[in-house]
Amino acid sequence: MSPRSAQANEVMREQSMERILAAALEVFSEKGYHNATISDITTRAGVSRGLITYYFPGKQNLVDKLLDRYIDSVTGIMDVTGTPDERLAAIVDGVLSTVSQSLAVQQMTLSLVIHPSTHGLFAQAEARKEAGVRRLEDGLRELFAARGAADPALEEVMLRSVLEGVIFKAAVYQDQYPLERVRRRLYEMYGLPGPKTALIQDDPPPVYVPARRGKFGMPYTSSPGWKRVTP
Repeated sequence: MSPRSAQANEVMREQSMERILAAALEVFSEKGYHNATISDITTRAGVSRGLITYYFPGKQNLVDKLLDRYIDSVTGIMDVTGTPDERLAAIVDGVLSTVSQSLAVQQMTLSLVIHPSTHGLFAQAEARKEAGVRRLEDGLRELFAARGAADPALEEVMLRSVLEGVIFKAAVYQDQYPLERVRRRLYEMYGLPGPKTALIQDDPPPVYVPARRGKFGMPYTSSPGWKRVTP
């Protein structure tokens, strides 16, 4: 049997790395960074521990790679063309599409950001990707300036805050979150022409379920206050 070519070896290497990263993402999103182990990832990926540590010497190396990819996908959303309104609509759609297609990434990132012991890992990733993050911020400010905003810098902060809130809620409530209705509401907020077709899928009509209130009016549970109805 003839030896594999260098190209075939590279393909196998990439496949192995992707398999490991996919398994690591699932484990991190389910268990969190601290509770996840290399053994968990080995079992999920169906590979030897030696193969994982060959590509990724430690757990942090896996998280670093996954975070770098996530930040690249977010900053890459700015690469759109058209009128200012068309670009803004494309950015909103790009973020929401990413959310709907990669909830595990959002869950992993959220767990890293909100926990003090792991927030530094996300901060380090942002520092590694500083150029892309800065390009995103500057691009949004330029976009709002082109739309005639009185304070483009504030509009950039507000849009990112709203979208990050959407990402947070979608990661927590997953398929219960009305992503398509949120999308249409964002279009209304920014005076954009309403989308003609659903980006993700049409949400079923909501049924409001009042949450029981405790002292100071706070809900007893983390229920979002509504549930989906099966058509």
